[in-house]
Amino acid sequence: MKKPLSVAPRALELGRQVLDIEAAAVRALSIRLDDTFVAALDVILRCDGRVIVSGMGKSGHIARKIAATMSSTGTPAYFVHPGEASHGDLGMVAGEDVFIALSYSGESQELMAIVPIVKRLGAKLISMTGNPASSLAKVSDVHLNAAVDKEACPMGLAPTASTTASLALGDALAVALLDAKGFNAENFARSHPGGSLGRRLLTLVGDLMRVGERIPKVREDAMLGAALMEMSRKGVGMTAIVDENDTVQGIYTDGDLRRTLEKKLDFSATPVRGVMSANPHCIGPDSLAAEAVQLMEQYNINQMLV
Repeated sequence: MKKPLSVAPRALELGRQVLDIEAAAVRALSIRLDDTFVAALDVILRCDGRVIVSGMGKSGHIARKIAATMSSTGTPAYFVHPGEASHGDLGMVAGEDVFIALSYSGESQELMAIVPIVKRLGAKLISMTGNPASSLAKVSDVHLNAAVDKEACPMGLAPTASTTASLALGDALAVALLDAKGFNAENFARSHPGGSLGRRLLTLVGDLMRVGERIPKVREDAMLGAALMEMSRKGVGMTAIVDENDTVQGIYTDGDLRRTLEKKLDFSATPVRGVMSANPHCIGPDSLAAEAVQLMEQYNINQMLV
Protein backbone atom coordinates (compact mmCIF):
# COMPACT_ATOMS: atom_id res chain seq x y z
CA MET A 1 0.00 0.00 0.00
CA LYS A 2 1.36 3.41 -0.99
CA LYS A 3 2.18 5.80 1.82
CA PRO A 4 0.39 9.16 1.76
CA LEU A 5 2.38 12.07 0.39
CA SER A 6 2.10 13.74 3.78
CA VAL A 7 5.11 11.66 4.95
CA ALA A 8 7.40 13.35 2.41
CA PRO A 9 8.49 16.33 4.58
CA ARG A 10 9.24 14.04 7.53
CA ALA A 11 11.10 11.58 5.29
CA LEU A 12 13.32 14.33 3.88
CA GLU A 13 14.03 15.70 7.33
CA LEU A 14 14.91 12.26 8.67
CA GLY A 15 17.02 11.42 5.63
CA ARG A 16 19.09 14.58 6.03
CA GLN A 17 19.40 13.96 9.75
CA VAL A 18 20.79 10.47 9.15
CA LEU A 19 23.32 11.74 6.62
CA ASP A 20 24.37 14.57 8.94
CA ILE A 21 24.86 12.20 11.88
CA GLU A 22 26.92 9.75 9.84
CA ALA A 23 28.99 12.52 8.25
CA ALA A 24 29.68 13.95 11.71
CA ALA A 25 30.79 10.50 12.90
CA VAL A 26 33.33 10.23 10.09
CA ARG A 27 34.57 13.79 10.69
CA ALA A 28 35.04 13.06 14.38
CA LEU A 29 36.92 9.88 13.48
CA SER A 30 39.24 11.89 11.24
CA ILE A 31 40.01 14.37 14.02
CA ARG A 32 40.63 11.55 16.50
CA LEU A 33 42.94 9.57 14.21
CA ASP A 34 46.32 9.14 15.90
CA ASP A 35 49.52 7.09 15.94
CA THR A 36 47.59 3.86 16.41
CA PHE A 37 46.53 4.19 12.77
CA VAL A 38 50.20 4.41 11.74
CA ALA A 39 50.99 1.45 13.99
CA ALA A 40 48.29 -0.65 12.32
CA LEU A 41 49.60 0.36 8.93
CA ASP A 42 53.13 -0.65 9.94
CA VAL A 43 51.96 -4.06 11.18
CA ILE A 44 50.23 -4.77 7.86
CA LEU A 45 53.17 -3.53 5.77
CA ARG A 46 55.52 -5.82 7.69
CA CYS A 47 53.20 -8.80 7.24
CA ASP A 48 54.85 -11.74 5.50
CA GLY A 49 51.61 -13.67 5.29
CA ARG A 50 48.04 -12.68 4.57
CA VAL A 51 45.63 -10.16 6.00
CA ILE A 52 42.51 -11.82 7.39
CA VAL A 53 39.49 -9.70 8.34
CA SER A 54 36.65 -10.96 10.51
CA GLY A 55 33.48 -9.78 12.20
CA MET A 56 29.96 -10.87 13.12
CA GLY A 57 26.65 -9.43 11.95
CA LYS A 58 26.83 -5.93 10.48
CA SER A 59 30.50 -5.76 11.47
CA GLY A 60 30.98 -8.87 9.37
CA HIS A 61 29.55 -7.12 6.31
CA ILE A 62 31.94 -4.21 6.88
CA ALA A 63 34.84 -6.63 7.40
CA ARG A 64 34.04 -8.36 4.13
CA LYS A 65 34.05 -5.02 2.29
CA ILE A 66 37.36 -3.97 3.89
CA ALA A 67 38.95 -7.25 2.78
CA ALA A 68 37.64 -6.73 -0.75
CA THR A 69 38.94 -3.15 -0.91
CA MET A 70 42.36 -4.14 0.36
CA SER A 71 42.58 -7.01 -2.13
CA SER A 72 41.75 -4.76 -5.06
CA THR A 73 44.30 -2.14 -4.01
CA GLY A 74 47.41 -4.24 -3.56
CA THR A 75 47.00 -5.83 -0.12
CA PRO A 76 45.75 -9.43 -0.48
CA ALA A 77 43.11 -9.91 2.21
CA TYR A 78 40.47 -12.50 3.04
CA PHE A 79 37.26 -12.45 5.03
CA VAL A 80 36.70 -15.22 7.55
CA HIS A 81 33.39 -15.62 9.36
CA PRO A 82 34.15 -16.07 13.07
CA GLY A 83 31.47 -18.73 13.42
CA GLU A 84 32.95 -20.75 10.56
CA ALA A 85 36.45 -20.08 11.90
CA SER A 86 35.65 -21.97 15.09
CA HIS A 87 34.51 -24.92 12.99
CA GLY A 88 37.60 -25.39 10.84
CA ASP A 89 38.24 -22.20 8.87
CA LEU A 90 40.71 -21.04 11.51
CA GLY A 91 43.09 -23.50 9.91
CA MET A 92 43.82 -20.90 7.24
CA VAL A 93 45.37 -18.55 9.83
CA ALA A 94 49.15 -18.80 10.23
CA GLY A 95 51.71 -17.14 12.46
CA GLU A 96 52.91 -14.73 9.78
CA ASP A 97 49.39 -13.39 9.14
CA VAL A 98 47.64 -10.26 10.39
CA PHE A 99 44.16 -10.75 11.82
CA ILE A 100 41.85 -7.70 11.79
CA ALA A 101 38.83 -8.14 14.07
CA LEU A 102 35.77 -5.87 13.92
CA SER A 103 33.31 -5.64 16.80
CA TYR A 104 31.74 -2.36 17.84
CA SER A 105 31.15 -3.55 21.40
CA GLY A 106 34.48 -5.33 21.47
CA GLU A 107 32.78 -8.21 23.25
CA SER A 108 31.61 -10.43 20.36
CA GLN A 109 31.47 -13.95 21.78
CA GLU A 110 32.22 -15.51 18.39
CA LEU A 111 35.33 -13.38 17.92
CA MET A 112 36.53 -13.73 21.50
CA ALA A 113 36.26 -17.51 21.13
CA ILE A 114 38.85 -17.56 18.36
CA VAL A 115 41.10 -14.64 19.38
CA PRO A 116 43.12 -16.73 21.89
CA ILE A 117 43.91 -19.22 19.14
CA VAL A 118 44.88 -16.44 16.73
CA LYS A 119 47.23 -15.04 19.38
CA ARG A 120 48.64 -18.49 20.16
CA LEU A 121 49.46 -19.01 16.49
CA GLY A 122 51.56 -15.86 16.59
CA ALA A 123 49.46 -13.80 14.18
CA LYS A 124 49.31 -10.07 14.84
CA LEU A 125 45.90 -8.86 16.04
CA ILE A 126 44.45 -5.50 15.01
CA SER A 127 41.03 -4.68 16.40
CA MET A 128 38.51 -2.05 15.40
CA THR A 129 35.94 -1.37 18.11
CA GLY A 130 33.93 1.43 19.67
CA ASN A 131 35.19 0.60 23.16
CA PRO A 132 38.93 0.94 23.95
CA ALA A 133 38.31 -0.74 27.32
CA SER A 134 36.70 -3.83 25.76
CA SER A 135 38.04 -7.36 26.03
CA LEU A 136 38.98 -7.40 22.34
CA ALA A 137 40.78 -4.06 22.49
CA LYS A 138 42.82 -5.11 25.53
CA VAL A 139 44.27 -8.24 23.91
CA SER A 140 45.04 -6.58 20.56
CA ASP A 141 48.49 -5.65 19.33
CA VAL A 142 46.93 -2.50 17.88
CA HIS A 143 43.48 -1.12 18.65
CA LEU A 144 41.70 1.34 16.34
CA ASN A 145 39.04 3.38 18.09
CA ALA A 146 35.96 3.62 15.83
CA ALA A 147 33.57 4.96 18.48
CA VAL A 148 30.72 7.26 17.47
CA ASP A 149 28.67 9.64 19.63
CA LYS A 150 25.37 8.13 18.55
CA GLU A 151 23.75 5.95 15.92
CA ALA A 152 21.61 7.53 13.22
CA CYS A 153 18.77 5.15 14.06
CA PRO A 154 16.11 7.12 16.02
CA MET A 155 15.95 4.27 18.53
CA GLY A 156 19.73 4.12 18.79
CA LEU A 157 19.63 0.41 18.07
CA ALA A 158 20.44 -0.31 14.41
CA PRO A 159 24.16 -0.05 13.57
CA THR A 160 24.28 2.97 11.25
CA ALA A 161 26.82 5.66 12.11
CA SER A 162 29.06 3.04 13.71
CA THR A 163 29.20 0.84 10.61
CA THR A 164 29.79 3.87 8.40
CA ALA A 165 32.68 4.97 10.62
CA SER A 166 34.22 1.48 10.58
CA LEU A 167 33.87 1.28 6.82
CA ALA A 168 35.53 4.69 6.40
CA LEU A 169 38.36 3.68 8.71
CA GLY A 170 38.88 0.52 6.67
CA ASP A 171 39.00 2.58 3.49
CA ALA A 172 41.55 4.89 5.12
CA LEU A 173 43.75 1.89 5.91
CA ALA A 174 43.44 0.49 2.39
CA VAL A 175 44.30 3.81 0.75
CA ALA A 176 47.25 4.44 3.08
CA LEU A 177 48.51 0.95 2.25
CA LEU A 178 48.26 1.42 -1.51
CA ASP A 179 50.12 4.71 -1.20
CA ALA A 180 52.88 3.15 0.91
CA LYS A 181 53.25 0.30 -1.59
CA GLY A 182 53.33 2.58 -4.64
CA PHE A 183 50.24 0.87 -6.03
CA ASN A 184 49.29 2.69 -9.26
CA ALA A 185 46.54 2.81 -11.85
CA GLU A 186 48.16 0.05 -13.94
CA ASN A 187 48.30 -2.25 -10.91
CA PHE A 188 44.65 -1.47 -10.22
CA ALA A 189 43.69 -2.31 -13.79
CA ARG A 190 45.36 -5.73 -13.56
CA SER A 191 43.03 -6.68 -10.72
CA HIS A 192 39.98 -5.28 -12.54
CA PRO A 193 40.35 -6.63 -16.12
CA GLY A 194 36.63 -7.23 -16.53
CA GLY A 195 35.50 -3.71 -15.70
CA SER A 196 35.42 -0.59 -17.83
CA LEU A 197 38.25 0.89 -15.76
CA GLY A 198 40.42 -2.14 -16.38
CA ARG A 199 39.78 -2.01 -20.12
CA ARG A 200 40.55 1.71 -20.17
CA LEU A 201 43.83 1.23 -18.33
CA LEU A 202 45.00 -1.96 -20.05
CA THR A 203 43.99 -1.47 -23.69
CA LEU A 204 46.90 -0.22 -25.80
CA VAL A 205 46.81 1.64 -29.08
CA GLY A 206 48.47 -1.38 -30.66
CA ASP A 207 45.48 -3.52 -29.67
CA LEU A 208 43.11 -1.36 -31.72
CA MET A 209 45.09 0.16 -34.58
CA ARG A 210 44.80 -0.83 -38.24
CA VAL A 211 47.69 -2.88 -39.61
CA GLY A 212 48.94 -4.13 -42.97
CA GLU A 213 46.66 -3.67 -45.96
CA ARG A 214 43.99 -2.06 -43.81
CA ILE A 215 46.13 1.06 -43.41
CA PRO A 216 45.15 3.81 -45.89
CA LYS A 217 48.29 5.38 -47.37
CA VAL A 218 49.56 6.95 -50.61
CA ARG A 219 52.91 8.31 -51.75
CA GLU A 220 53.44 12.03 -51.37
CA ASP A 221 53.84 12.43 -55.16
CA ALA A 222 50.41 10.85 -55.79
CA MET A 223 47.60 12.97 -57.15
CA LEU A 224 44.77 14.06 -54.91
CA GLY A 225 42.34 11.83 -56.80
CA ALA A 226 44.41 8.75 -55.87
CA ALA A 227 44.32 9.79 -52.22
CA LEU A 228 40.53 10.07 -52.33
CA MET A 229 40.25 6.64 -53.93
CA GLU A 230 42.43 5.17 -51.17
CA MET A 231 40.24 6.77 -48.50
CA SER A 232 37.16 5.32 -50.17
CA ARG A 233 38.64 1.82 -50.57
CA LYS A 234 39.76 1.61 -46.94
CA GLY A 235 36.54 3.11 -45.59
CA VAL A 236 38.35 5.65 -43.41
CA GLY A 237 38.03 9.41 -43.50
CA MET A 238 41.78 9.87 -43.92
CA THR A 239 44.92 8.56 -45.54
CA ALA A 240 48.54 8.71 -44.48
CA ILE A 241 50.94 10.41 -46.87
CA VAL A 242 54.31 8.63 -47.02
CA ASP A 243 57.64 8.95 -48.86
CA GLU A 244 59.50 6.27 -50.77
CA ASN A 245 60.71 4.78 -47.46
CA ASP A 246 57.15 4.54 -46.10
CA THR A 247 57.91 7.31 -43.62
CA VAL A 248 54.91 9.46 -42.75
CA GLN A 249 55.10 12.95 -44.22
CA GLY A 250 51.57 14.06 -43.51
CA ILE A 251 47.90 13.18 -43.39
CA TYR A 252 44.93 13.99 -45.60
CA THR A 253 41.51 13.87 -43.95
CA ASP A 254 37.90 14.49 -44.88
CA GLY A 255 38.33 17.88 -43.21
CA ASP A 256 41.17 18.67 -45.62
CA LEU A 257 38.89 17.54 -48.45
CA ARG A 258 36.22 20.06 -47.49
CA ARG A 259 38.81 22.82 -47.53
CA THR A 260 40.14 21.58 -50.88
CA LEU A 261 36.68 21.67 -52.45
CA GLU A 262 36.43 25.36 -51.62
CA LYS A 263 39.55 25.95 -53.74
CA LYS A 264 38.03 24.15 -56.77
CA LEU A 265 41.28 22.30 -57.55
CA ASP A 266 41.73 19.66 -60.25
CA PHE A 267 41.92 16.38 -58.31
CA SER A 268 43.72 14.62 -61.17
CA ALA A 269 46.45 17.26 -61.45
CA THR A 270 46.98 18.33 -57.82
CA PRO A 271 49.75 16.48 -55.90
CA VAL A 272 48.47 15.45 -52.50
CA ARG A 273 51.60 16.83 -50.82
CA GLY A 274 50.37 20.31 -51.66
CA VAL A 275 47.11 19.98 -49.74
CA MET A 276 48.01 17.52 -46.97
CA SER A 277 48.41 18.46 -43.32
CA ALA A 278 52.11 18.15 -42.51
CA ASN A 279 53.42 17.16 -39.06
CA PRO A 280 50.27 15.30 -38.01
CA HIS A 281 49.62 14.29 -34.43
CA CYS A 282 50.95 10.76 -33.86
CA ILE A 283 51.05 8.27 -31.01
CA GLY A 284 53.05 5.10 -30.31
CA PRO A 285 51.51 1.59 -30.33
CA ASP A 286 52.49 1.04 -26.69
CA SER A 287 50.55 4.08 -25.50
CA LEU A 288 47.24 3.60 -23.74
CA ALA A 289 44.17 3.81 -25.94
CA ALA A 290 42.70 6.18 -23.35
CA GLU A 291 45.64 8.53 -23.94
CA ALA A 292 44.95 8.48 -27.68
CA VAL A 293 41.31 9.37 -27.07
CA GLN A 294 42.37 12.20 -24.77
CA LEU A 295 44.72 13.63 -27.41
CA MET A 296 42.08 13.34 -30.14
CA GLU A 297 39.61 15.21 -27.96
CA GLN A 298 42.24 17.81 -27.08
CA TYR A 299 43.09 18.54 -30.72
CA ASN A 300 39.54 18.00 -31.99
CA ILE A 301 40.55 15.32 -34.49
CA ASN A 302 38.90 12.02 -35.42
CA GLN A 303 41.94 10.04 -36.58
CA MET A 304 45.51 9.68 -35.40
CA LEU A 305 48.51 8.02 -37.00
CA VAL A 306 50.48 5.42 -35.08
